[in-house]
Amino acid sequence: MKPLKTVYIALGSNLGARIDFLQKAVEDIQRITGDVIKVSKVYETPAWGFKGKAFLNACIAVSSRFSPGDIMTQLLNIEKKLGRERGAVEGYSDRPIDLDIILIEDEVINTPSLIVPHPEMENRNFVLAPLADIASEEKHPLKNVKIRSLFEASGKEDLEVFSEELKLPNKFSFAGFNYIAVEGNIGAGKTSFSTMVSQDFNAKLILERFKDNPFLPKFYEDQSRYAFPLEMSFLADRYQQLSDDLAQYDLFKDFVISDYDVFKSLIFAKITLHDDEYSLYQKLFHLMYKELVKPDLYVYMYQNTERLLENIKKRGRDYEQNIQADYLANINRSYLSFIKSQPGLNVKIIDISELDFVNNREDYLQLLREIVGS
Repeated sequence: MKPLKTVYIALGSNLGARIDFLQKAVEDIQRITGDVIKVSKVYETPAWGFKGKAFLNACIAVSSRFSPGDIMTQLLNIEKKLGRERGAVEGYSDRPIDLDIILIEDEVINTPSLIVPHPEMENRNFVLAPLADIASEEKHPLKNVKIRSLFEASGKEDLEVFSEELKLPNKFSFAGFNYIAVEGNIGAGKTSFSTMVSQDFNAKLILERFKDNPFLPKFYEDQSRYAFPLEMSFLADRYQQLSDDLAQYDLFKDFVISDYDVFKSLIFAKITLHDDEYSLYQKLFHLMYKELVKPDLYVYMYQNTERLLENIKKRGRDYEQNIQADYLANINRSYLSFIKSQPGLNVKIIDISELDFVNNREDYLQLLREIVGS
């Protein structure tokens, strides 16, 4: 998964309901590109480079996982949706919306389709003024000069603060939750989703340490022989990890999110163990389970078997490639049976079979909406 980066985008409009076009662009960027974390004041300035109506200009800071090329494509699509046709008129012209990437942290990009930092930014006070509002201490990665200094050197003539302001889009909130467990079948995407939430909402992240389990590859080769040591080692590790991590309160995080709940140990053991082994395992499990903090929200990400097999193949772990459809279907049934048997559990079951929340932000926002509401 790509890391979050802060992207600074300039917005301009000099046609129609200018402030409305800017606000619509901000909302679309929030929906498609990433979380809009800062908005500048709005400035009114004369048209630059041609004779035209006065512009409204602003800058926003966006936290995004998309590549710079993908972000530029998204901005062009937003422009088109709002009525701008780039290239329709040669040279500068009036436009309902203008969106440009100005900075992406300390990145330097020089391709035929995108140059970052924007090559004209230091010559345009209508870009530097709003950029200085939200990124005054950021440095131009080529000039090694702070944005504040560039703005002060550019001159402030022809700049007027507009009477109306842009609004930050509404955000989702996990307020009221201390511990959220995200569950799902093998390949459902629970680790990706938990990681994204932890980054976007300042949560402490607990990830299952399955990669370190020496019995897992052996289990997929010979389930009958290695099922019991596998399940016992998983149980011990999950218990130890959750005991340690949930006992340590992090003052700098708002809540805890994990990509598993320890009860998955019993679900998988029921499927993989013989009856006598499971009976022993169940006794040990309940002795340990009663000592653990329980999640106050349990999210089960359901995905159909066909999609699970596609995901498993795509991520390419050698030891998973022989997993059978029947095994995955049985896991889904066992999870749903467990959920039905826990009337006191605060649970959200969400079918994500048609969602691609890693590559499509709108799907990600839909998933958040189903979990915490709008």
